[in-house]
Amino acid sequence: MSTFNLIRNPLSNRGTAQSIEDRCNNKTYGIIPSAVETLEQQSARCLEQVRSKSSDLERYIYLSNLRNSNVTLFYRLLMDNFEELVPIVYTPTVGEACVKFSHIYNPANCDGLYISIKDKGNVSKVLDNWPYPDPDITVVTDGSRILGLGDLGINGMGIPIGKLSLYIGAAGINPLRTLPITLDLGTNTPKHLEDPMYIGLRQNRPEDPEFFEFLDEVMDALSAKWPNLIIQHEDFSGIHAFALLDRQRSKYSMFNDDIQGTGAVILSGLINAFRESGVPLKDQKILFLGAGSAGVGVASQIRDHFVHAGNMSVEEATSHFWLVDTKGLITADRGDNLAEHKKKFMRNDNNGQQFKDLESTLEYVKPTCLIGLSTQGGVFTPKIISRMAELNKKPIIFPLSNPLKNSECTFEAAMQNSECRVLFASGTMFPAYTDPASKKTYYPGQGNNMYVFPGIGLGAILAQASTISDDVIYTSSVALANTLTDDEKASNLLYPRLCRIREVSTRIAAEVIKECVKEGVAKNQEVIDIVNSGDDAKLISYVQSKQYNPAY
Repeated sequence: MSTFNLIRNPLSNRGTAQSIEDRCNNKTYGIIPSAVETLEQQSARCLEQVRSKSSDLERYIYLSNLRNSNVTLFYRLLMDNFEELVPIVYTPTVGEACVKFSHIYNPANCDGLYISIKDKGNVSKVLDNWPYPDPDITVVTDGSRILGLGDLGINGMGIPIGKLSLYIGAAGINPLRTLPITLDLGTNTPKHLEDPMYIGLRQNRPEDPEFFEFLDEVMDALSAKWPNLIIQHEDFSGIHAFALLDRQRSKYSMFNDDIQGTGAVILSGLINAFRESGVPLKDQKILFLGAGSAGVGVASQIRDHFVHAGNMSVEEATSHFWLVDTKGLITADRGDNLAEHKKKFMRNDNNGQQFKDLESTLEYVKPTCLIGLSTQGGVFTPKIISRMAELNKKPIIFPLSNPLKNSECTFEAAMQNSECRVLFASGTMFPAYTDPASKKTYYPGQGNNMYVFPGIGLGAILAQASTISDDVIYTSSVALANTLTDDEKASNLLYPRLCRIREVSTRIAAEVIKECVKEGVAKNQEVIDIVNSGDDAKLISYVQSKQYNPAY
């Protein structure tokens, strides 16, 4: 490798960590400052530089440039400072980064693959241009529903990049074998089409027949070129997300994190909240605000738990759920044309009564658990929270919308209006709350998908899973719930501390592998033999042996 490539290639670049001997042999002597440093010293300098930036967006840009100049150093920094840097690399900062992606885009960076609707008929040729080894996993978006920010078009590329950074940092998937993909189908957002800096197609999105035909070609091409590739869909519009999952899940090794991953991580927190509340599963009543792809996906996952753990039929389990959308409680006789996914949870027992908003529905249902996926910031008002606390000794309140401004309530508001009795998890990160009276400090749960999707992906990769079933996703939920330590339980945490994310992802991956073997969808004979031996410790060791650890 030439001197230029050795230093400029992010996969080989060691910077000041090159020994004097290597510098002489590689003709980089004199090009690098005299000091010979360890990876830890380099990481400390980078952390100092990150902290010196004046905004989170500037920190995001700095880290993006670091990732594209020295992969090993970037992931060492991320893994050693996971709790501090995840909010920069992913939510909430990635939302702002996506909105401004065309303005902060660095043309020198090879961040992923862009496949345009104009490539229809030639997608396989575009895939041939990917310069790195065969990928194990890809995250694919069309940018049509990025977080709670709407149709961002090609600007949505920040999501696959950030998501795969967490697959690598949290689960130890080899960065060389990850592939971020954005499908550029245009955008229906005028401000992006009119933005002179916009780097995507300046056209509206195609109609559904062309959309699905193109997506079928993309999936066929990915699977044909890389037969063991795990494909994760991310931030497609609600209707398309469900349709693609139903259309493709039995044919490819794929899952949708918005629908299944969100449901899995929230279910895990709820399993622990149900335990802590003391209310039996048969008496739990779940009220949702928000019935889009994420809302129905979460509800479906929780319903699976009622079926599995409560020995209920699907019909009986469904009776424990009430969903509210922008028109009120979803009922069979409401009089509007319901989207297909909403019909799964429409009520037939309302006796002709219609409830037009959250407050009236809450009084009708008297729920034990309130979940928000509405993107309506502050809609869980002090009155709503107080009423939940009147109805329940330990009310369960999960405001899950991202980013921060869209969260249904803050942790502080939930604590102040529930006498600090709330069992809380949010989609975004909130600071701890100290009760002024008792001086006791409480820590919120964050139901972030990063707790489960890295383990799901790693387990599916190692199993070489041909498909990813609902039971695999459910297995990841239960596995996550069971990772709490005694100390975390004593602190009333619903999720493990983020500093344990690698351990947590390893355990989830092992359980996913076992479920894949049980279902007969695993193709990796080595893991099949380990699972069939019943040696769980050996399986954990196997997973750990396959994990990437950033080091020179």
